[in-house]
Parts: sequence; C-alpha cells; structure tokens
Amino acid sequence: MELNLEVIQREVIKPSSPAPHDRLQLSVIDFGIAEACVPMIFFYNLADLAEKSPDIVSTRLRSSLSQALSRFYPPLEKRRNIDINSLKILIPTLAPGESLDSRPLLSVQATFFGSGSGVAVGICVSHCICDAASVSTFVRGWAATARGDSNDELSTPQFAEVAIHPPADISIHGSPFNALSEVREKCVTNRFVFESDKITKLKIVAASKSVPSPTRVEAVMSLIWRCARNASHANLIVPRATMMTQSMDLRLRIPTNVLSPDAIGNLQGVFFLKRGPGSEIEISEVVAEFRKEKEEFNEMIKENVNGGHTNTTLGQKIMSGIANYMSELKPNIDTYTMSSWCRKAFYEVDFGWGRPAWVGLGHQDIQDGVMYVLLVDAKDGEGVEAWVGIPEQDMAAFVCDQELLSYASLNPPVLI
Repeated sequence: MELNLEVIQREVIKPSSPAPHDRLQLSVIDFGIAEACVPMIFFYNLADLAEKSPDIVSTRLRSSLSQALSRFYPPLEKRRNIDINSLKILIPTLAPGESLDSRPLLSVQATFFGSGSGVAVGICVSHCICDAASVSTFVRGWAATARGDSNDELSTPQFAEVAIHPPADISIHGSPFNALSEVREKCVTNRFVFESDKITKLKIVAASKSVPSPTRVEAVMSLIWRCARNASHANLIVPRATMMTQSMDLRLRIPTNVLSPDAIGNLQGVFFLKRGPGSEIEISEVVAEFRKEKEEFNEMIKENVNGGHTNTTLGQKIMSGIANYMSELKPNIDTYTMSSWCRKAFYEVDFGWGRPAWVGLGHQDIQDGVMYVLLVDAKDGEGVEAWVGIPEQDMAAFVCDQELLSYASLNPPVLI
C-alpha cells in the first residue's frame, strides 16, 4: 500500500538552560556500537482528552523536551511532526543532506493520527551514549517534565562515561561489533506475543532440577534460540554451529553506592552459549546454562565490589568476558544477539495524557544484518513481546514453527 507522508514541521530543540558538560568521554563499549540506534515508539489514545489538538500536544512535547535536555545533556534533538499511520516511518529518519556520521544523537518524531484520536511519539537515540535502561530513564524524565512535576521530584542523572568500562581508543577505526552484521544477509523482523498463560506453560517445559522456577526471559529466549536454529538448519545443506549472547544490565547488579540505578550509558555485561552443528538445543538445558552463567557473572561482580577492587578492575573483568565472546564471532556460526528490555517501565511514560496504549520498537534502525531478539513487556506487565530479526529465508520457516506458535502469536493486532 502506498503511503502519503506530510512533514508539517522540522526543527532543532535546544536545552532551555546551559548544559553541565560540553562533551562526554566514550568507553570502549560506547565506541564499539556507535553505528546502532535504540528506537522506541509510544502510542497514546487522545480520544478522551479535552485539549488534544496537534498544536497543543506538540507544544507540550517541545517545551518539556527543551527543559529535559538541560538535565540530560549532551544529546542534540530534532523533532518532526508527520501525519501518517505507519509503524515503518514512526521513527525519525535522516533529514535531507544528513549522513549517518552527522545525524543527531537523539531524534524525536510526533505522528498525529486523523481526527485527533491519537499520537505516536517515536524516538531514536544513538547507542554510543545509551542503552535501553538509559532511554527509559530519559523518556520518563522528559514525561515528568511535561506533566509539570516539581523540580524536587526530577533527578539529574549522571553519565557513566568510563566509570566502569575503560575508555575507547579512538585511533582504532571501525567497530569490532561490525562482525555481527558481516556474517549474514540483511535481516527481516517479526513480532511475536507470548501471553502470560502461555508463558506459564512454557516455564513448565523449561524447568529442571537445577532451575525449578525459570524466569519468563530465560524460558522465552531459550525457545526462540531453539526455533531460530531449527529454521536456519532447514535452509542449509551443511548445518552451522550456533551461538546466542545475552546482555545483562550492570545497574541491577552493582551496588547503588558504586553505580547509580539511573546512570546513563552502555552499562552492560554479556555471556554467551554455543552449540555445535549437530547438537540439539533442549530448552531446559539451555535455561540451566543460562542461569549458571548469570550467577557466575553476578558472583564475579560481588567479589570485585566487596573485595575493595577498583572500578577499573571490575571493568577489565567485564571486558574480558566480552572479548571472549568477540573471539567466537565467525561467518560460519549463526550468532543471535539477545536482550531483554522487560521491567524497564516503558509503560509508565505519561506526558500528561495517560500511559501508552502500546509501546513498540522501531526495528528499522537496528543495525542491518544483525540477527537479534529483543524482549519487551506486554502492556499487562506479565506477557512478553519478542521482536525477532533473522534472514528472510530463515524467517519463512521460523514463522511456521509449530512449537513456537504453540506459545506465541505472530504479530497480533494492537488495540490503541
């Protein structure tokens, strides 16, 4: 279907007061994933709102964003109002004359639906300055400003910079993470929804003696890895080895006196699991390994923090694990990059017209060629939406996998 796009306004929003810093020192992790973006879309139903005209709504977004940027500097923001009902273009894209190198660190787009019935607020943040938890902190802070919360209730988060990870070596050109996008062709994305009752059944299958009560993230990611590997094998004469990597939020593991829970940056550690070409992927076994790796990672952090080691030592330990993972990246291995954005409070983002009717991902801005799985909360907080990006020929088999479909629905309609 052909879509008609009308750009109503494009402008640069600047901080309302002088910013506390004029530059950031990027860590090696920030520098390594600079080409990727963190895209989110928040849908709001304005049907029952008295003051719902695009001018009133956009003015609130514009003025509150200017105030929020004073606390969350240094991102420079661009805003676009676009009258079109299409998920594909609800995330800001490059303006005429912009290149990937020169695009803003933060872009925002407000899309108004016909008859003033709703608005979608899409944001795209460069991954070089933040991760999903950082985006949640920023957007909730921006929304609090739009609601008119008092200054006493608004925090000014700190940029982690090189507090944990070592500084980047800017003399090195290119990102080592580019290997992720070199191994396969461009990926296509589909959305799968796991309702809470189906997750309960999946947890029973995923349970074992060592992990009698799996988390929903452990169970869902293990199932997806199994089904994605099966889809890949269905299209190959000679099966490939497979690997999955899971990122872990350091804010949830490092004491608050060492790292603020609202710290801004790429504060992640990783672990990975690997299977040979002929190996089976049993869900309960993967969950058990999943849990073991997480517990060992948590123990490593605990030992370093409680043992009086410096943050530099902790960062080196975390980077050692990342280096081990990077050494395993090869073209003949199917690598699935997995991340959970659950419990990030995205459904608490209220600009003054209520909580979102739905929160989606702008998957078009995720790095081309990277096979990925992103989990986000369903609106009820118990279910899970899984956004899966894999090669097109693999996806054709993946969406027909009966084991997967016994627990998940393929892109069900969203009530907005």
